[in-house]
Amino acid sequence: MGFSMVGLKGSQFFLRNDQQRMVKIQFFSGRESQPLNFKLPRCRPQPRRLLLCKPGYIDFEERTSPNEVKKEIERCYELIHRLGRGVVYLGSSRMGSDHPHYLQTLESVYKIANLLDCTSWTGAGPGLMDAATKGALQARKPVGGFKIGKEAGEWTATNFHPYLPSETYFTCRFFSSRKHGLVDAAVRSSASDRTAVVALPGGIGTLDEVFEILALIQLKRIGSKLPVPFVLMNYDSFYSKLLAFLDDCEDLGIVSKGEVASLWKVCNDNSEALEYLAEFYNLPLSKGSHEVGLGRAHETVS
Repeated sequence: MGFSMVGLKGSQFFLRNDQQRMVKIQFFSGRESQPLNFKLPRCRPQPRRLLLCKPGYIDFEERTSPNEVKKEIERCYELIHRLGRGVVYLGSSRMGSDHPHYLQTLESVYKIANLLDCTSWTGAGPGLMDAATKGALQARKPVGGFKIGKEAGEWTATNFHPYLPSETYFTCRFFSSRKHGLVDAAVRSSASDRTAVVALPGGIGTLDEVFEILALIQLKRIGSKLPVPFVLMNYDSFYSKLLAFLDDCEDLGIVSKGEVASLWKVCNDNSEALEYLAEFYNLPLSKGSHEVGLGRAHETVS
């Protein structure tokens, strides 16, 4: 790109683009001046890429238009409108069917779906998301999902879910639109809405979603007219160290005393979660409800 000098003040040079790839540097001496002109070599435009610490590049061409993200958000909202709001499950995509938390999740979702009689929403991925999907299907309740094209797991690199009907989930290219969908699926616009956020054990992606939604609830920016129950499933003390860290934050004064505890309910097992949600929505919890469906929960979804 060419520039031209338009003035001098002290040691400062003032340049402008001459639109002809010509740089004009003017040296001032008293009233007279002498221009020095030269041309810059032409360079080919380089693609907008970010160099990573590891070899390779990320191309951001697909993110240049906000309309692409907007379209995905609209698709997410359309899916929610069709299937209905309900319980949003967040959790690891890496804990397979051989992990104890997989079966706990499957049973928990089965019971909660029956209790609240609402749609169950997941990330439509493997691991605990798969357990949540199967638990809701076995309860014969609506299931919806916001899949992401690239995620940890064996079958998430494809846009298609292995067994869910295509009209019940949407595959997002952008995490931002997916998050919009997960948040909106838990919004309560009337007293008849029975929604919740249930955070299962998980890693970086799960924690990202957990604290984003928690912050929205804290700041009253989640967009819900009525409170949304938030349950943290502390299976086998999975989140105990995180909870201890948050206690330290209170001691340091960067979090108000009792603030975090007021935003969610920490449950150590499925019975606690079920009792809390039944009390929150003033629903009857039958004596044998803790055992209901355990046999069905072990069935395989084809």
